[in-house]
Amino acid sequence: MRYTQGGGLTPERQAFRERIRPEAAERFAAGVSNAEVAKDLRASVRSVQRWRRAWHDLGAKGLRSSGPVSVPKVSEALFAVLEQELAKGPVAHGWPDQTWTLARIETLIGRRFHKSMTLSAIARMLHRHGFSHQVPARRALERDESAVAGWVKENWPQVEGPWRRSMPGCDSKTRPASR
Repeated sequence: MRYTQGGGLTPERQAFRERIRPEAAERFAAGVSNAEVAKDLRASVRSVQRWRRAWHDLGAKGLRSSGPVSVPKVSEALFAVLEQELAKGPVAHGWPDQTWTLARIETLIGRRFHKSMTLSAIARMLHRHGFSHQVPARRALERDESAVAGWVKENWPQVEGPWRRSMPGCDSKTRPASR
């Protein structure tokens, strides 16, 4: 059975999953039904059906994990290089400010490694390696707090619109006038 990139599982959880399938094979040999095996091993009936088919066709070898579906586009060695490049900062790579965005990281990966990745794949890869979304620690020096407060108080309500109806609503799917 395959799990993409380890399936996001810890090594302990992967080992646990590897122990389940041989137990299922023992129960298949004993003639236990799919529903009972699924209940006992806390797995889905659909998975147990797949396991039984693999066990029937290939024996116990058919139940072993095949590993991840694909090799990651950026290996651990390349990710270490990427991490060093990210540590240099965006300005060192030609951007005008100190903000890393997924689009900028995508460009950096393309320039440095000649690989293309989607933004969501980059986000998942960074999250897997312990990176998280960041918010700037400081406000801009030019920020005028009184102007911002005035805008929020006066202009934002017109932009946002009312949250509630001015009259009570009706739970009926038909309009009250049509009754």
